Amino acid sequence: MNEITIDELRNLANDTYELIDIRDEELVLYGMIPNAIHISLKQLKENSNDKIDAIPRNKILVFYCEIGRTSKEIEDLECLKGRDCLSLEGGYIGYIRTCLKEEDREGEKQHKAEESIRKKFNKQLFSPFAKACKTYKLISEGDHIAVCISGGKDSMLMAKLFQEIQKHKVVSFSLTFLVMDPGYNKENRELIESNAKALGIPVTIFESDIFDAVDTIEKSPCYICARMRRGYLYSKAKEQGCNKIALGHHYDDVIETILMGMLYGAQIQTMMPKLHSTNFDGMELIRPMYLIRESDICAWRDYNDLHFLQCACHFTDTCSTCHEDGTTSSKRLETKKLIANLKKDNPFVESNIFNSIQNVNLDTVIAYKKNGIRYSFLDEY
Repeated sequence: MNEITIDELRNLANDTYELIDIRDEELVLYGMIPNAIHISLKQLKENSNDKIDAIPRNKILVFYCEIGRTSKEIEDLECLKGRDCLSLEGGYIGYIRTCLKEEDREGEKQHKAEESIRKKFNKQLFSPFAKACKTYKLISEGDHIAVCISGGKDSMLMAKLFQEIQKHKVVSFSLTFLVMDPGYNKENRELIESNAKALGIPVTIFESDIFDAVDTIEKSPCYICARMRRGYLYSKAKEQGCNKIALGHHYDDVIETILMGMLYGAQIQTMMPKLHSTNFDGMELIRPMYLIRESDICAWRDYNDLHFLQCACHFTDTCSTCHEDGTTSSKRLETKKLIANLKKDNPFVESNIFNSIQNVNLDTVIAYKKNGIRYSFLDEY
């Protein structure tokens, strides 16, 4: 399929083309090009052409994926026969990079992002960040924290929140903003670097070959990838003199993990706000975004017109964020939708799930594990 650049697309009259996002729903949730419609690649392959047929025949169909690779290879699909089709060069990431270059006015994005944290989103973002740090004792005097940045909205916001709380000088601690490149393609790495520069985050980037290592693994490659990434982060953080690594998991991640553990893992567990490393002596993992809602993170991102990376997996355009619990992105999305549906009838369902793991009544639990040892109620019955 022939390609069209962003500049060439802008020169077309708006009523002469239809812009179509063919990425999976998980990626679309993180943002779309304005005025685009969503018809997934799966729908196109299944010859589900009702939406295509609804588009006037005199319109050019301009398709885009994540980096412009997949959209170039769909011209032979049955539902596109006889249609005038083009692929957007560089895909969604290319569009974002173009926008960043056009908006690269010195310090403007950084100033707006920081001011919005202090003012407009103080209650939704900074207050719960500070509360989590205090409640769970995540920051101590003299800490050197490696803020682990994947390039997504959560970790980028976490970096800005750490910069903000450091200014308050309640305790003295230092920060290293750590970015691991496990084999990103050029476009994704440049997007991370551009966002970090625009937001005033002085990142330290190091490379690994994790993507190549898991490329040939058939069973649970995302699980293995995530575990390897954490090991590399611990190792590099320790090398940098850090005693803690910070990850950007938020409130919604916590409640989804609780529910998925029950539905798919047949166990009751949660995502802890902090953990001692079992493989790296003296190292600790902290999750300071523990009390922040994902919807508020998205609101901050959209208010500041920021565009972040979701997944940079090099062997697929549509892979979603890797999860260390072994669940697929589709299961997490399914759980997210389930919670949203339950919330329609019970507005307290999210807080109930979150609080349930803090109100475990051992007198009514048949069995539980502690330090790997299984205990039964019959032991003391």
